[in-house]
Amino acid sequence: MKTRNYKILFASLIGAASFLGMSSCSKDFLREDQITVPDTDLFKTQAGLDDLSTGVYSKLKFKFNYTWGMALFNLGVDEFTDANNASPSFNSYSTDLHSLESTYGGGNIAPLWDNMYSGIESANTLIQNVPLYYDQSNSNYNTRLGEGYFMRGYFYLQLVAQFGGVPLKLTPSSGVETYFTRASEEEVFAQIVSDLKQAYDLLPPTGTEFGRVTKWAAAHYLAKAHLTRASELYASWNTSFIESDLDAVIKYGAEVVDAHPLVDNYVQLWDYQRANSANEKVSEVVLSAQFSDDQATWGRYGNQIHLYYPSVYQDLAGTSRDISGGREFSYARSTNYTLDVFDRVNDSRFWKSFITMYGANNTAGAPTWTVANAALGPVGTVAGTKRFVGGQLGIKYIVNDAGDSRYTKVSGDNTGVLKDGIMQNTHTFVRYFTGQPQAWVGEHGNYGYFGVQSRSVALSKFRDGYRVSIASQFGTRDAIMARSAEDVLMVAEAYIRKGEGQYANAITWINRLRTRAGYKAGEDRAKNVDGGQAYKNNTYASGKGGGFSADGAVYWEGNSYYESNDMAPTTAATSVVINSVSDIYNSPVDAPIYAKLGAASNADKMLCFLLNERTRELCGELYRWEDLARTKTLEARWKAFNDGYVRGNTVFNPNTHYYRPIPQSFLDEITNENGAALSPAEKQAMQNPGY
Repeated sequence: MKTRNYKILFASLIGAASFLGMSSCSKDFLREDQITVPDTDLFKTQAGLDDLSTGVYSKLKFKFNYTWGMALFNLGVDEFTDANNASPSFNSYSTDLHSLESTYGGGNIAPLWDNMYSGIESANTLIQNVPLYYDQSNSNYNTRLGEGYFMRGYFYLQLVAQFGGVPLKLTPSSGVETYFTRASEEEVFAQIVSDLKQAYDLLPPTGTEFGRVTKWAAAHYLAKAHLTRASELYASWNTSFIESDLDAVIKYGAEVVDAHPLVDNYVQLWDYQRANSANEKVSEVVLSAQFSDDQATWGRYGNQIHLYYPSVYQDLAGTSRDISGGREFSYARSTNYTLDVFDRVNDSRFWKSFITMYGANNTAGAPTWTVANAALGPVGTVAGTKRFVGGQLGIKYIVNDAGDSRYTKVSGDNTGVLKDGIMQNTHTFVRYFTGQPQAWVGEHGNYGYFGVQSRSVALSKFRDGYRVSIASQFGTRDAIMARSAEDVLMVAEAYIRKGEGQYANAITWINRLRTRAGYKAGEDRAKNVDGGQAYKNNTYASGKGGGFSADGAVYWEGNSYYESNDMAPTTAATSVVINSVSDIYNSPVDAPIYAKLGAASNADKMLCFLLNERTRELCGELYRWEDLARTKTLEARWKAFNDGYVRGNTVFNPNTHYYRPIPQSFLDEITNENGAALSPAEKQAMQNPGY
C-alpha cells in the first residue's frame, strides 16, 4: 500500500513538471500546461531543473488558495472573529480542533502539512541536483540553487510556526519512505536560518521575472525567522540566540527597506484596477504569489482569499450580488478591537483598509417608504416611493464610539435607523446607539455582534472586481506575501526587545509608517479605493454572468468617514507621528487596550503597542495567529477581544493551543524504525500535547 509520503513525493514531481515555458512575460512562467508525467530522470537535466524550479512556486500560493488561509492564519485572534460561516474549531478553539479536523470541502491542517512537505521535496531535488546536472557557467545556476534553499527554508518556517518541531527531511526520496522522527524546534530553526542564508548569498537582487524570489525576499524571511526564534514561545531554549537574532533582524530588515522603499500613500498598495495592475509591482512589494485572469495559471484552487472577508450585502433589499461587490462567503468579521485600535480621525489606514459604503444596483428590489416610516423620514418623504434607487448609496456602516447620541433604532426594522430623529433612507448599520456603553464583545448597535454575524465593517484589501463571472471563486490579483512595511515593524520590534535604551530607535522606525499613515493636505478623506473598482475595466462585468446592472454597482467610491466621526469636511493634513515614548505609554487609542490586557510596565506597553501597530499596518494580511502565538499573547488577546470566547464550547489550553495538531493521516501512515505501524503510545508521543 502507498503511504502518504509516497503520494507527497510523486505529487510534487507531477506538479512541478506541469509548469512549462519561461518567457519574458511575468505571468507566463507560471502557466500550467499539462504534459506527460515525467520520470524523475527529467530532473537530472538542466531543462528539467528549470521546470522544477518554476513548479515549486505554486506552493507559494497556498495561503490564498482556500479556507485554510483564513482558518490557520486569521481566526481565533483579536483582529477577526468568525462571521456568516461559523468556524468554532479555529475561532473558538472548540473540541472540533483535533488531529482529524475537517471542514466543508476537506480539512485545513493536513493540507498545510502535505503542501509544505511537497514543496520541500521539490526543493530537496533542486538542492541535490543543480550542482550535479546544471551548467555552473550558466547565468541561472546560482538562482536555481538559491531558489531551492529559499523554498526549503520558507516551507519549514511555515511548518515550525504552526506545529513546532517537525521531521527534517533534507534529501529527495528515491522510493517509499515511512520512518520519520520529529526534530526539535531548535534544530528546525537552525535549518531554516541556514537555508535562507544560503538563498540570501545565492539569489540576485532582482528576479528575471516578476514574482521570482530575490536576495531581498530571502532577507525578509531571514529577519522573520530570527525574530520568531527570539520570541516568547521559545523561551525554554532560545536564550543563547536572542542577542544575535535581534541583531540579524535589524541587519536584514533594514536591507529590505532600503531595497524596497515604502510607497508614499498606503492606498497605492490596494489600488487594484485590472489583472496585472501597476499596484501589484509597487516598490514596497518584496514577494507576491502570482495570480492573473489567465485561467491556465489558476490550478485547482486559484486565489480565493477575496471570498472570506466580505460582509453579506446581497440579502438587503436593493442590492444584488455583482462582481464589484464580491462573492460573500463571509468567514471573518472585524472585532471591536480592530475598529478601536485605529485613530479613525487621523490615521488614514483604517479608511483605506475597510468598506463602509455600498451602492444600490437593483431599483426594483429597493425598499419603499412605509406610511409609518415616511412620517420619520426627511421633510417631503412620500409613502410608497423608493427609499433609494440604483446608482445611489444603498448601505452604510457608521463606525462611531460609545457616547454618540445621534442614533436610535427604528422599531421593527433591522436596518432602519434614526439620526437626530430623522430616519435614514439607506440600510444603516450603527456601531453604538445612544446610551450604549463601550464593549469589546457583546451586543450593541445593529451589526457585528454575536447573532448577526453576516454584518461587519469588511476588510477591503483583497476585493477583486476583475473575476470572470459573478459566481467565480477564482481571484485575479496577486497576493502580497511580503512587503517592506513588515520589515520596518520587525526592526522596530527588535529594538524594543533590546530594552529601554533602544526605544528611541524603535520609534524612529515606527514613524516611517506613521508618517505616511496621516492624511496629506488636500487629500479627500471621504474617498474609497479598493479592488472592487476593477469591474469598470472588466469585460466580463457587463456580459453574461457578470452581475453588473445598468442600475449601478455595489462598489461605492465613498466612505462614511465624516458621518462616523461627526465632523465637517476638511482638507487639512493629519499626523499620527510619535514624538516620544510618552506618546506610546499614554496613547489615548492604545491605553484602553493596555488596561484590558493588564500591560502595566513600560516594556509590556511597548510590545503591546507594537502588536497594535502591526494590526494598523498589516490587518488581515494573514500574519496574526502566528504573531500572537510566537509572542504568547494569543490567549490573552483572544479572550479579551474575540466573542468566540464567550459562546461556549471553548477549551483554550495554553499548553495545547499555541500549536496545531500533527495530522492524524500522517501518524496513521508512517512506521517506527522496525517498519511497523505506530502504536497508539508512539502516535501520542509524536503528537503535540493535548491533541
